[in-house]
Amino acid sequence: MRKLLLMMVALPILAGLGWWYFHERELYSLDPAYHEYAYITNGKSNTVSVIDLRTFRLEKTLRVGSGPTGISANPKRNEVYVVNSGSANVSVIDAERNAVLANIGVHGAPYFIDVSTDGRRGYVANSGSNDVSVIDLEQRNVIGIIRVGNAPGLARVSPDGNTIVVSNRGSDSASLIDTRTLSVRSTIPICHEPTDIAILPDSSKAFAACSGSAQVASIDLKTDKLLTLLDVGKTPVSFALKPDGGELIVCNFDSDSISIIETPTDEVSGSYLIGRHPTRGVVSADNSRLYVSNFGSNAIAVYDIDMGKVIASLPVGSAPDGLALSQSQNYLLVLDSQSGDATVIQKRKPRTLEPGEYGLLTMIPAGMQPNNIVVKAFMLTTGSR
Repeated sequence: MRKLLLMMVALPILAGLGWWYFHERELYSLDPAYHEYAYITNGKSNTVSVIDLRTFRLEKTLRVGSGPTGISANPKRNEVYVVNSGSANVSVIDAERNAVLANIGVHGAPYFIDVSTDGRRGYVANSGSNDVSVIDLEQRNVIGIIRVGNAPGLARVSPDGNTIVVSNRGSDSASLIDTRTLSVRSTIPICHEPTDIAILPDSSKAFAACSGSAQVASIDLKTDKLLTLLDVGKTPVSFALKPDGGELIVCNFDSDSISIIETPTDEVSGSYLIGRHPTRGVVSADNSRLYVSNFGSNAIAVYDIDMGKVIASLPVGSAPDGLALSQSQNYLLVLDSQSGDATVIQKRKPRTLEPGEYGLLTMIPAGMQPNNIVVKAFMLTTGSR
């Protein structure tokens, strides 16, 4: 009995030590010039938490504007941009120094920012003023204000950089903006209360999730036409697009399900129960796994895309929302919006002391109501600091 009790105590400890051993081994194998940070907007603290993903420790807490919400990283420059809804501006963070460099004023009630693939422009939909601010990210100033529909929620730029798709929640439409002329080339009636937008990697189509009508709109960006409306679950709130663009996953908040859309044919291939109140999803770089935050059950669902089923449910903190994968894809970061922290889940090869594929690595305190997260990885060159 004594040996059994000792084993019961020792196994969890050894398993925990095993997690840290393999993480530390991975850490020591990194180039010293390699840096990787996660940036978290804390909506009620007016701050951004910076987590060092080499050590999984809180590196710094940055003061930004009022009510930070959306956040995006520049793919070409070591900068991160934070949208402050309450103060109607965008904070520019230098990722090398983790310091706020500038604040750029926009218009009323912005929530998200999207950055062009060349890293030169940022696009912000201002829901309180029915327009889109176009930002020159090199000069750090607004170079255009474009009128769109009512209460625009999101302005998403196509991968080819030619089109901005805007979801007008208040007027049940999508505005298509030509980036060369900075003018609206089409306004398309779609479905009720469009919110999230996804654009295919080849820039041929855009999809809009309409939370008010349980539909997804498919839009042809070559002809500026509505192709079809697809019925999904109740209250579709967000998308997760496979990196290859072949399938689009829809989180249906009030149906406790996901719907999978085959993007080439505009067909819903199936809907699957995933957990209580799914809010966000992210797909692994190899297109094999989908991770979904279930806001109502304090858990993350792991869905195997090839097998077509949930293979794990991972407990996290209270009211999980935003998600991000590390550059290596071995760590999933989950924002717990009510408990004010970030849960780090480790993906590994099952071992004797670690029979599961996933395990809780750590929980890192953030600010009040963390809502969005972005990961930025880069190499520091000599003399950059």
